[in-house]
Amino acid sequence: MSFGTNRRRFLQTTAATGIGFWVAGGVQAQESKSPNERIAIACIGLGGKGSEDSNDAGRHGDVVAICDTNENLLGNTGSKRFPKAKRYTDYRKMLEEMEKSINAVTISTPDHNHAPAALLAMRLGKHCFCQKPLAHTIYEARLLAKVANEKNVATQMGNQGTSYGSLRHAAAIVQAGAVGTVQEVHVWTNRPKWSQGVPRPKPQPVPAHLQWNLWLGPAPARPYANGYDPTAWRGWWDFGTGALGDMACHTVNMPYMALNLRDPVSIQAETSGHNKDSYPKWSTIVFDYPALDGRAALKLFWYDGGKIPDNELLAEMKTLYSDALERDRRFLSSGCLVKGEKGTLYAPGDYCEIPIKFSKGLTVPIVKYENSPGHFAEWIRAIKTIGAADYQPAVSNFSAYAGRLTETILLGNLAVWVADKGKGEKVEWDAKTMTSPNTKGLESMIKPTYRPGYTLDV
Repeated sequence: MSFGTNRRRFLQTTAATGIGFWVAGGVQAQESKSPNERIAIACIGLGGKGSEDSNDAGRHGDVVAICDTNENLLGNTGSKRFPKAKRYTDYRKMLEEMEKSINAVTISTPDHNHAPAALLAMRLGKHCFCQKPLAHTIYEARLLAKVANEKNVATQMGNQGTSYGSLRHAAAIVQAGAVGTVQEVHVWTNRPKWSQGVPRPKPQPVPAHLQWNLWLGPAPARPYANGYDPTAWRGWWDFGTGALGDMACHTVNMPYMALNLRDPVSIQAETSGHNKDSYPKWSTIVFDYPALDGRAALKLFWYDGGKIPDNELLAEMKTLYSDALERDRRFLSSGCLVKGEKGTLYAPGDYCEIPIKFSKGLTVPIVKYENSPGHFAEWIRAIKTIGAADYQPAVSNFSAYAGRLTETILLGNLAVWVADKGKGEKVEWDAKTMTSPNTKGLESMIKPTYRPGYTLDV
């Protein structure tokens, strides 16, 4: 059965039926857990999204181990919320010592530690919830999808909008042909909200509470400096994935779900310029997609750092949402529009959480889609039903969804990398071999080399 057929089956199903083949991704059965059995979970990362993810873990299971390189978080936040959990600063040691005591792992770290932690956990047979973007590089994203499938574990990426009924509804409407043959998708964000396009900060003494070498993990060694931890790491090539990696797994999620936006054949970027150490202050990126599985060829346009689609594209949207704009000019600071031969779907916000609207005169079909029990709850349900007749993988599982979504997003950063002085060359892409036929010097951007002590390939 083709991917497109699977996707259509998902989007046309009723809330009473299972998600079905579309998200199964070849995940095979393993011994199922009783629906009432408590899941023992280890949480890697307690700050930022890690606070939410570990709290979700505590609501749905038993948090028996916690890990963070910030010992203040371990000693204060961690102890108050999970007083019985064992505490670690090194996730490798935690997984080694707790292997027989845990069923599942959450990973809420800076991007560069996502893949090494998730690979280690899944290779031990542990179910895995990992924050977006799934990986720091394209090869890691492909490998995570492969290992998740081989190890038959339940997985979920933390792009929570995937579970929103509003996002699924919008995807189903596009899939049903409401705007006709889609020609263009435009997505913009108000990120970055951290420093980018700046020189490396001066080295500083490592704070007593921070295990800096463990924070670096597989990344190249560098001195500690103010401005990396806790959030500004997103703006550095060694640690983060920039505005694109931070937000596109959210904002491109709806059109990806609707249109199978994987494996573009070329990507081209224009940027403010950058030093190949810190991401640029702004970028615009064009992804070219060939026809695929009955979907026509189209282009995806990405904008960040204050860049937005031109006035002609946004004019109708501003009219449709004029009341909201009068209340708050930031209303359209992020969003998505899907332009087809019949008209355009407008979806302001990051997750289609603001009611979608359409070009005047469009007929909007009534569509059905699978309701979600909640993003984290989907993963827990998958863990408890894996191997059973009623098994339902989480929609944003690594093998069938999140891996290829992350790959597609991170391809944009290949184009950003070569656009270090403004507009870069068009980077051609061969998804089968994960290589660019025309652009040299991208090998380390596609597949990283880990520092000793961290494992990529086995």
